[in-house]
Amino acid sequence: MEKKDFYYDLPQELIAQEPLADRSASRLMCIDKKTGEFSHKHFYDIVDLINPGDCLILNDTKVIPARLYGYKEDTGGAIEFLLLHKHSLDIWEVILKPGRRAKPGTVFVFGDGKLKAKILEVINDGNRLVRFIYDGVFENILDELGEMPLPHYITKKLEDKDRYQTVYAKNSGSAAAPTAGLHFTNELLEKIKAKGVNIGYVTLHVGLGTFRPVKADNIEEHKMHSEFYILPQETAELVNKTKESGKRVISVGTTATRTLETAGQNGMPIKAGTGWTDIFIYPGKEFHVIDALITNFHLPESTLIMLVSALAGRENVLNAYNEAVREKYRFFSFGDAMFIS
Repeated sequence: MEKKDFYYDLPQELIAQEPLADRSASRLMCIDKKTGEFSHKHFYDIVDLINPGDCLILNDTKVIPARLYGYKEDTGGAIEFLLLHKHSLDIWEVILKPGRRAKPGTVFVFGDGKLKAKILEVINDGNRLVRFIYDGVFENILDELGEMPLPHYITKKLEDKDRYQTVYAKNSGSAAAPTAGLHFTNELLEKIKAKGVNIGYVTLHVGLGTFRPVKADNIEEHKMHSEFYILPQETAELVNKTKESGKRVISVGTTATRTLETAGQNGMPIKAGTGWTDIFIYPGKEFHVIDALITNFHLPESTLIMLVSALAGRENVLNAYNEAVREKYRFFSFGDAMFIS
């Protein structure tokens, strides 16, 4: 199967540049994964589309303000850091722009010296390992100096950092938001619970590999990025109980899906655990755990649209996407949503 099989034409003006004032007011396209039939609703209607006994699995990762702007200590040359993940205390893997200035031993300064970073070594893909030097609490300093690492297709400055954060974000570590969850409000989650739907949480720290384009024409040659996940015991038990009772496991987002399907690669029941996953789901791959998916609209030829196509069928998905373009849905991170059931 080729990359071009997942292309669709998207007008630039349909890429959402900011979130709606009301998270749950986004539009919601509902797709029957067997027939391909779709209908148009709003996200707050999701409470009517899930049933008592179903379980909703959310990714509670929290985005860190991972983009830092500073300068080279000895020359004053400008630098941009993008924090990917922490290797150990004060040592992080980062992407630098421009990278050629960052040889081992080089020191960069942020916030008039509140934070410094020393390059330790050059690693895979030209990324760097750096040691941060500071007084105080690193998270507080990062919150003060850092900016949210919005995707490249969002060019408008985000005024409120919390809008690129789910209302249930808990465990810090992501370089990008699990955007399907951005549509939920606390009030909507309470309505869902009151209906008898069970809610469970996983953690998968979203890396920038999420936005890395597929370069290989044959998608099976694409090497997937790795991301760290945590599947708690109580969530594993909830998922197993839901499956045993014949109810649906509904995943919120591709990241929660990848976590659950990593745990389910050897079949049911799933077991709790932590680790790194590089699972790549595309048409032809089987789903062992999830029955339905809440997700956003994804980039053409991306691994995310391939995952969605594996669940609902490539032709069904592309038909729905083309309909969403005709109906002027809002696309990508701050855009509208889709429910595949």
